[in-house]
Amino acid sequence: MESDIAIGIDLGGTNVRVGAVSTKGILLTLHELPIGSVIGEKSGMTLLGSLIRKTLLDVPGATLLGIGVGATGPVNRMLGTIQNPYTLSTWENVPIVANLKESFGVPVILENDADAAALGEYWIGAGQKTSRLAAITIGTGVGTALIIDGQIYRGLDGSHPEGGHHIIDPSGPLCYCGAHGCWESLVSGPAIANLAQSDMNRLSNSQLFILVNGEPSRIDACLISEAAMGGDEFALSIIKIAANYLSIGLINIISLFVPDTVVLSGGVMKSIDLFMPTLKQAISHHNVMVPASRVNVVPAKLGYHAGLIGAAYSILKLH
Repeated sequence: MESDIAIGIDLGGTNVRVGAVSTKGILLTLHELPIGSVIGEKSGMTLLGSLIRKTLLDVPGATLLGIGVGATGPVNRMLGTIQNPYTLSTWENVPIVANLKESFGVPVILENDADAAALGEYWIGAGQKTSRLAAITIGTGVGTALIIDGQIYRGLDGSHPEGGHHIIDPSGPLCYCGAHGCWESLVSGPAIANLAQSDMNRLSNSQLFILVNGEPSRIDACLISEAAMGGDEFALSIIKIAANYLSIGLINIISLFVPDTVVLSGGVMKSIDLFMPTLKQAISHHNVMVPASRVNVVPAKLGYHAGLIGAAYSILKLH
């Protein structure tokens, strides 16, 4: 059994994952529960505490170095608070760092979930030995992160740049951020589901309609991908639209930062093979000003574990 560990927490808009990670990056144990069904931050913090204790029971005798939290944003790292009633209902100004320090008596670090995922991939994933890494997480929302020479790029006052909310289509759907047609409102899992649900004429004639027993409200990005992989033309057309929007955002990021590697992670990217042909073709057309085709666009190596492992690494790299 490893003697030193860190607890990593991946707190998303749908699920929370808590795991124990060794100093070598080995995920020793993992517990996961839905968080979307938890009403209110008090119940959510109680759930977190119970999952941490359950995780620690799996590694008896290990020394806990600290707790790293990667949380869906916005978060305030300086204050150690979550300020996100958008994808975590009622979680506004929640002092998660202070609460966990009081409960467990160890150092606690809070990161935006996209930054945490980027750290994980940089440490032991697809971004190893990369000087300039851009990490894009596409799931319930869209998170972006940059790591330059091993350090997370941070904005004014240590803020996390929200690449998921840069504008792709000003005539697009309204996002909770107040903008129309931002990246998240076009390529996140819920956005892809909305695309399918809004086209009832074609939906009713597709395999997708059968998969949901004629109930459009049951459609999600996972089912759309499943139907697309089965050759359903309507589902494939929805993926194509989303892939085009995803391409525009990636081209913007590549043009602005020219990273060595772009790592794509998150639930939507479980079906990355459906998206890659469109992405590669679009990127190949933007080589005039920057060497876009030389940028390595790859799937995350750590999958769902990237954010949790990266959150733990935020503690481990201090030792």
